Amino acid sequence: MYTTLISTPQLQALLASGQPCMVFDCSFDLMQPQAGTAQYHEAHIPGAVYAHLDTALSAKGDRAVTGAASGGRHPLPSRETFAAWLASVGFDSSMQAVVYDRQGANYCGRLWWMLKWAGHHKVAVLDGGLQAWQSNGGAVRAGSEAPHSAGTFTLGAPLATLVDVATVHRQMGHARQTVLDARGAPRYRGEVEPLDPAAGHIPGALNRPFTQNIGADGCFKPAAQLRSEFEALLGQRDPATVVHHCGSGVSAVPNILAMEVAGLGRTALFAGSWSEWCSDAQRPVAQG
Repeated sequence: MYTTLISTPQLQALLASGQPCMVFDCSFDLMQPQAGTAQYHEAHIPGAVYAHLDTALSAKGDRAVTGAASGGRHPLPSRETFAAWLASVGFDSSMQAVVYDRQGANYCGRLWWMLKWAGHHKVAVLDGGLQAWQSNGGAVRAGSEAPHSAGTFTLGAPLATLVDVATVHRQMGHARQTVLDARGAPRYRGEVEPLDPAAGHIPGALNRPFTQNIGADGCFKPAAQLRSEFEALLGQRDPATVVHHCGSGVSAVPNILAMEVAGLGRTALFAGSWSEWCSDAQRPVAQG
């Protein structure tokens, strides 16, 4: 069972073993939403299912109509809707899930977190993504895959904590909540804002761009190094109080995964993130 990271050799051995397993390609580009689909068709791990951020891992449209579980630019679908999608692509509750992308775990972390949220423990991120897979001799395939027969996925008790905007606002400034912003430093400081209507950050939030979790080799940094870096950032703050966010609840997840790899526990996600926070002018905004 793999529950955080899985290396290319480990995945190769897992696939060769014949154990129930499904691999998901989550490649995506925020600025070109169809680019990920094209990348998948160009090359993917044989048998991998494509998980599109906008259509499979988000609930677009009116929240009241879609029953979305969060706000923001990439609102979470309901757990029931997500479970139905998993079953439709052939995923079964008995399977090990492995997720990857080509973008430094920026997008595949979303599916890792959502599976935990759906009560599925056996899910891991392919460390180093498709690049590591190919550099270690892993085969790739172009084009589409034959559809799988429908699976049977049963929701379990959530294994991940989802926090809403009202809770983040209510607990702002209290010791029981430490907000951690995964966006790049210029966006955090409010110097630029390419996607959302207001620039800046939630008052009191700390900044750790999600890219800081990845080493020069494209893989997550060693656990001890991650732990040291997070502890230096948090200071005297209790890691258990951390609530992660980013622009729309996607790139915050690598920080959640990194803290877990570092042995600091599984921390919470504010999935609506900055895009939901700044949608209401009555919520405070800090800059600098």
